[in-house]
Amino acid sequence: MFENLLCEVKNRIAYVTLNRPTVRNALNAKTIGELKIAFEQIKKDEDARVVILTGSGDKAFAAGADINELAVQSPAAGREFALAGQAVFDAIEQLGKPVIAAVNGYALGGGCELAMACTFRIASENAVFGQPEVKLGITPGYGGSQRLPRLVGKGRAMQMLLTGDMISAEEAARIGLVNHVVPQPELIAVAEAIAVKIMANAPLAVKFCLEAVNRGMDMGQSEGQFLEATLFGLLCATEDMKEGTRAFLEKRPAGFKGR
Repeated sequence: MFENLLCEVKNRIAYVTLNRPTVRNALNAKTIGELKIAFEQIKKDEDARVVILTGSGDKAFAAGADINELAVQSPAAGREFALAGQAVFDAIEQLGKPVIAAVNGYALGGGCELAMACTFRIASENAVFGQPEVKLGITPGYGGSQRLPRLVGKGRAMQMLLTGDMISAEEAARIGLVNHVVPQPELIAVAEAIAVKIMANAPLAVKFCLEAVNRGMDMGQSEGQFLEATLFGLLCATEDMKEGTRAFLEKRPAGFKGR
């Protein structure tokens, strides 16, 4: 049903692949719209516990926005273009399920912003990251100026944003933009292994961890800790909490049911 995406759910993992390899998986308006639909479906799909987002081919995760569309934006249309993309990326960040970005090549501009909207990032050795918008006379429009400093700190983010320079996967790992760098042939397997570890845990606890971190990042520490205590209290009433503690005491694997 998608023109620019490949989507499937297998073994409780949802795979979303940007599929425009001839233009290095550039993000045009249609692709953004399809991402919106795909993640809406995944949010409702109880069989999908973790998402792996990647790009087709071996050269690019997503090499940025489609410049052909970008070049003709008017001020009003440009603002709406940015707001629409931000809404989709916010929905990915707030999905309530972990989204692992498996970055298999260039992640530039909107592609870097898409990766940053994911829960965390794993990169292949040939991956390259950057926010080169200033070289085109614009700023990031899909949340890059906000997520990047939160991930790597203000100073490092400013240098990337103001120079437009690209950085290697190794440098991205050093500054905290990505969690792991692996050989490209192992990228999806490593992402799957992490997904399996996540899925072995209590689904509601995973969901509430995501909520505590995502919402807490926009709060002061005392408000964030109040949210944490509230979510902790809610989990104390779940069947999974009773099963998890009982399994620990009985020295056996827990059988979580998401209730």
